[in-house]
Amino acid sequence: MGEPRTFWDRVLAKSVSALASGALQPIETRSVTLVDGDVRFLTRVAANLVRKQIVAKKRGPGFNPFLEPEDDLLIGDISETHYALLNKFNVSDNHVLIVTRAFEEQESLLSQADFEALWIGLRAVDGFAFYNAGRASGASQRHKHLQLVAAPLGDGPEHLPMDTAFEREPGALPFRNASCSLDDCVDRTLKGAAEETRRRYLQLLADVGRENDPRAYNLLATRERMVVIPRSRDAWESISVNALGYAGAFFVHDEKKLEKLRRLGPMRLLGEVGLRARRSS
Repeated sequence: MGEPRTFWDRVLAKSVSALASGALQPIETRSVTLVDGDVRFLTRVAANLVRKQIVAKKRGPGFNPFLEPEDDLLIGDISETHYALLNKFNVSDNHVLIVTRAFEEQESLLSQADFEALWIGLRAVDGFAFYNAGRASGASQRHKHLQLVAAPLGDGPEHLPMDTAFEREPGALPFRNASCSLDDCVDRTLKGAAEETRRRYLQLLADVGRENDPRAYNLLATRERMVVIPRSRDAWESISVNALGYAGAFFVHDEKKLEKLRRLGPMRLLGEVGLRARRSS
């Protein structure tokens, strides 16, 4: 099972062996920092997507890589209900997928079991977990999975480039969002941390107007904070955005899209794919 003291060691060991076997195929990128206000957005530009495109064509539409995961990428059980798998075409090192054993829709509400698996990951590494709920949030697979990467992202002092932005009043950003602290959950029992985190998560969904229709939102979580951002669309001006965009990191396919992102501005893009912030009366 996924004990916090050993889980990340397993991730690191599997990354080494998966690279050696060729099962793990990192996407080659170059990194650019785009400054928008006081946020330094990390932007990765793909150098070559041919290998990923070849595999996608062989698999065909609707392929579920989580039903029979590749052994060379499989980290193993993280809990009784979830297993961990390396992201085959990773941009960040040691990018982990936390997948439900039984099929559940990606747009379904997160359960206590999901949050227990999330906390096992976050207690093992001081990182960043995220969830893309539904197609309009940037999700590419229907099978429910959370994702975990090590922090920090970007070249600033923060865990996430958007950390300081989320410390502002919610209405100060061009997109609707709600956040809460999680630092008091770290030292609880695993069950207690998961129960309390789920209670706060449901409240955040209500705060952003997603309590009755929870589809299409992004969730970000560190040991310190959880944020929920409702979504209106998965892309704007042909630039796709998932939860990483709201953390302060973009991935674009080529130099033309980098220039388009630079022209539009990262914060404006986040506003266009989210919902308009509610203004206090």
